[in-house]
Amino acid sequence: MSSRINAFLLFLLLTISVNAQEYVGKGEDVSVILKNTKEFSKAYIDGDIEKLTSLYSEDGKIFPENSDIIEGYEAIKKRWTIPKHIKIVSHKVTPKEINVIDNYAYDYGYFEGTSKNNKNNTTSAFKGKYVIVWKKVNEDWKIYLDIWNSIE
Repeated sequence: MSSRINAFLLFLLLTISVNAQEYVGKGEDVSVILKNTKEFSKAYIDGDIEKLTSLYSEDGKIFPENSDIIEGYEAIKKRWTIPKHIKIVSHKVTPKEINVIDNYAYDYGYFEGTSKNNKNNTTSAFKGKYVIVWKKVNEDWKIYLDIWNSIE
């Protein structure tokens, strides 16, 4: 009897975890968006701003907290360029929902990470929420609109 209860509890736990995220659309489109989301985090941690910026569409726009809208490759690249004394130690994006509609998709969820200031040897944690509108460019998905703000 105990093994049946354990199996049921495991099934329930896995079901709750899976249902916490909702993905709607063709599986291959959702897979590319998830892959690009992971590439964004990796590029941010690696300080590879060229790679990070390449994940945006040519007409992409970002909406950083407490800032005007920033658009265009060079302006977006400049905004994401991190000062030399700052190192992004970790960055993780957790989508709550991805919904693909034709050649556009939206995605929202949470992000978190840590950064290290090498000038004063301090580490800071950050977290927030985001909304991204993706645009299909050829067979790839690029970030068209990127909006985020922090959670205290």
